[in-house]
Amino acid sequence: MKTMSKQHEKVLVATLCGLIIASAAAFAVQPAMAAGYHVEQPARVGNIAAWDVLNVRKWPAHYSQKIGALEPQTSVWVERCNEIPGSADWCLVEKGNLKGWVNSRYLNRIHNWDL
Repeated sequence: MKTMSKQHEKVLVATLCGLIIASAAAFAVQPAMAAGYHVEQPARVGNIAAWDVLNVRKWPAHYSQKIGALEPQTSVWVERCNEIPGSADWCLVEKGNLKGWVNSRYLNRIHNWDL
């Protein structure tokens, strides 16, 4: 029977530690998602430079994985937002097939939505 080398053992331990940390981080973000408020209204991307984009994130946090981007003045549907103490609110937005979280300070409410 072949025994595991020290190098393989270190790689295995590092991998397991990484999985544990990633799982803990995902669990820490999810409870914040539950404590939100429904918005169910349209908004427009604003408060950014004309040449810039608004990053759309997988979770409501600036360090979360970027899953897309929205250009200035893009209209989106806002499903709900989360109040995060000591931070900005994050909103779950949808535009076509893209659905993710953006910082609420970059959204401007649309009062008269023309379909």
